[in-house]
Amino acid sequence: MPMIIGEIRRYLRDNSAIRVSRSLRDTAYKVMQARERLMAQSQREPTVEQLAAELGIPREDVVFAMDAITDPVSLFEPVYSDSGDTVCVMDQVKDTKNTDEHWLEHIALKDALERLGEREKHILALRFYEGKTQMEVSAEVGISQAQVSRLEKNALKTIQKNI
Repeated sequence: MPMIIGEIRRYLRDNSAIRVSRSLRDTAYKVMQARERLMAQSQREPTVEQLAAELGIPREDVVFAMDAITDPVSLFEPVYSDSGDTVCVMDQVKDTKNTDEHWLEHIALKDALERLGEREKHILALRFYEGKTQMEVSAEVGISQAQVSRLEKNALKTIQKNI
């Protein structure tokens, strides 16, 4: 009997969707036991702070432990369905910043930048990533401000053409 129980535990541990360390799982089970104890005492749901104080561990560890034993949810899991219009988890966690168009633009820009020479890349990095003026760039690179302006203008035209 103990061998069968051990095999079942091993199977469940090794075949779960996400690997969670044993110490984190143990903490989660302690949190669940403390939660049940506190609920029995006060007849209400304990706060994260109360659970942390009960166990003598940081609040963050309580949150991480409880998140670790929560089953993952598919992005296509229906959340609401009414007359054929189903709302999935993905519909609620939409990311407007990282759209497909954004990724395509990023890839095109990266490819266009790779076609530039090292000098142009360095000048554009100083100007647009570090926010330096053309005069500051000219002093650092050792050329005139007019040359920096011309090189910057040509580099931007090349990028625009390659995108």
